Amino acid sequence: MKNPDAMGPLLGLLDELLEPVHTAGRADLAGRLGVARARLADPRVRLVVVGESKSGMSTLVNSLVGTPVSATEGQLSVPVVAEYGEQATATLVRVAAGGRAERQVVDAEYALNALSEGVIRAEYTAPSPLLAEGFVVLDAPGSPAETPATWSLLAVADAVLYVADAVKPFTADQINQLKRIQQVCPTVICVLNKIDQYPQWPQVQQHDRRLLDAAELAFAVAPASARLHQQAMTSGDQQLDLESGVPQLLDHLRDYVLGRADVVAAEAAVRDIGLITDHLALSLRTEAETLRDPRRYSVITEQLRRTREEAEQLRQRSANWQVTLADGAGELMADTEHDLRHRLRSLIRDAEADIMQRDPARRWPEFGAELDAKICEAVEENFVIAHYRSVELAEQVAAKFPDRGIPTPELRLDNPGEVGAVLEPVAPIDTLDSAKPSVTQQALSALRGSYGGILMVGLATSLLGMSLVNWYSAGAGVLLGVNALWDDRKARRQRRQAEAKVAVARLMDDVIFQVSKESRYRLRGVQRSLRDHFTEIANETLRSVDASLRAAEEAAAVHSGQRREQRLTEIETSLVRLRDLRERADTQGDARPY
Repeated sequence: MKNPDAMGPLLGLLDELLEPVHTAGRADLAGRLGVARARLADPRVRLVVVGESKSGMSTLVNSLVGTPVSATEGQLSVPVVAEYGEQATATLVRVAAGGRAERQVVDAEYALNALSEGVIRAEYTAPSPLLAEGFVVLDAPGSPAETPATWSLLAVADAVLYVADAVKPFTADQINQLKRIQQVCPTVICVLNKIDQYPQWPQVQQHDRRLLDAAELAFAVAPASARLHQQAMTSGDQQLDLESGVPQLLDHLRDYVLGRADVVAAEAAVRDIGLITDHLALSLRTEAETLRDPRRYSVITEQLRRTREEAEQLRQRSANWQVTLADGAGELMADTEHDLRHRLRSLIRDAEADIMQRDPARRWPEFGAELDAKICEAVEENFVIAHYRSVELAEQVAAKFPDRGIPTPELRLDNPGEVGAVLEPVAPIDTLDSAKPSVTQQALSALRGSYGGILMVGLATSLLGMSLVNWYSAGAGVLLGVNALWDDRKARRQRRQAEAKVAVARLMDDVIFQVSKESRYRLRGVQRSLRDHFTEIANETLRSVDASLRAAEEAAAVHSGQRREQRLTEIETSLVRLRDLRERADTQGDARPY
């Protein structure tokens, strides 16, 4: 979990700020304070594990969690979410009638064997030491280059564990994939698994580091062997466990990932403390200014009323930021879907051109695998573009507020349990029914063609007194038989090409339907998050201005000089306290290592 010693001072500042918030009667700021405290005290750090197929990723996940939660050895695999719980539990989420998600609690021991085509994810709780520290482990089924659903998991990640086996260095495709992952989640750790099987792993590790440095990716490359770790846990051999590299990986996760989580949480808490103290100080300064010079009451209230009108306008649906958000969200959804369709249509054209160049039956499985990889790459790039455009939209909306220093929300899905509920797996490309003809079928086609040739030429030559079967009719039969065989092969090939085009089109329709649905779901979540965030800021600004107006009116009604001086002393004490809280929060933020 987040370091209690590191979070303690900031939690104390939030608790200390609660008293002046209640004194000012600001229930809205008290609510923000409660959310900030809950976020700071929340121990959860969502670790998404992705990797190449056959890299031992599921075995590594089971080793990290300390109990089998991810399917291995060719079993059916689905997204897995593992959180801490005092008792081991397992829940399977299935697709019910009407597309609803239906949860089924099962025995943890039999959960892996209970997976079927209808299961869209598995959720576990376990009394695991790693999970007890606050990690929520999300296991993605398959490589990001093979499974578009993996990018839904990356949308909730605080950190990513990228697993590859130690047999060879990263390829250019893997480096490009890591660049795209970094654009969505900057905290990435690479794991070289199966070091017990590949003695050349030190050279591979050095090569990988050079490749990452050349790509300007500052990722750690950690060697590990999940299999050795499991053997060490069974035998109690600590030396073997150290050789597995898993304890060192766990230490790195605690020091690096949890450390970065502390920094992010602290930055958010410091921003909230600054925002709340500014709101409280506004009414106090207004009251103090009115008490010092009651003659300026009308000027002060006029300024506040103009500010109130501006704040009230921010709440209207016609406000600039509301229009910018609505238009931007609509354009974002349309552009994201257009980008996806454009990429997939380009793939369709390339696939059809490839199909027309040769007989698709000769290498249909390889063709399907290559097309799947290209589709996943297109989905990855589309996902990254949507993420960046969402961040740009948040900045554009924030720019419409008079105060340029307002924070933008973190655009991540909040609930890892929702992962996989939208993006269902896409069926692989269809097989070709009109397969290549057998030798018998080809012989029959040739015989049918040659029979006609022998009959026609034989009848013509019989008028000259020759037999029905002669050299001329036999030659004609051979020529027409070869032509019939050629025509039959050409017709069959054209049928297979047409069938292959239909299969590609059907696959692309499925991909567009599933990915577009998931993309719209995610982008609608972004729109709701931005709307709620900026609406709350507008409401808080309006309440602060109203509180300032009331404070000015109360100050103008004070006629006693003694009472005025006493109230000014109280206000100055409160402002000094708020200033002190703000400075201590800034100091805590600046003192954090990055």
